[in-house]
Amino acid sequence: MGGIAIWITGLPGSGKSTVADALKKARPEFIILRMDKLRKVVTPEPTYSDSEREIVYRTLVYLAKILAELGHDVVIDATGNLKRWRELARRLIPLYIEVYLRCPMELCIKRERLRLETHEAPKDIYKKGAEGWPVPGIVVPYEEPLNPEVIIDTDKTSIEDTIAKIEREIARLIS
Repeated sequence: MGGIAIWITGLPGSGKSTVADALKKARPEFIILRMDKLRKVVTPEPTYSDSEREIVYRTLVYLAKILAELGHDVVIDATGNLKRWRELARRLIPLYIEVYLRCPMELCIKRERLRLETHEAPKDIYKKGAEGWPVPGIVVPYEEPLNPEVIIDTDKTSIEDTIAKIEREIARLIS
């Protein structure tokens, strides 16, 4: 049996990195694959074009697949704005959990504006989206998951309750 892959998806600013970090604290064996870090290696001068996103997200899914096949547990910290990338991961990784962080756009914008420098995510993403940059949920679509294993309303759910819900899903998956 391989490792588990958990894709934490949601709009920029919905809390993906916060949840990934909390899950890593609860389960130190998990490896976090962060889209923002991967992008800096794969596309050091990103254009965020459709073709570039396709390559970067497929690379992310492949990395998660290989790590899971080697028995590692993986957290994918990535917006994954198109369903096809998350569905690809679901097809390729047998022990897969999708966690959707649902968050009102206004709160995402506020959180992104207040984001600490410790995050790898680009700054002022929603401001750039207002200027026409391809920001998920603003200029390019964010396709909400149809059947995620876990849905968290991050404006109403504590980080402790969020991790507890994910832990219950992990237990269900491996039982």
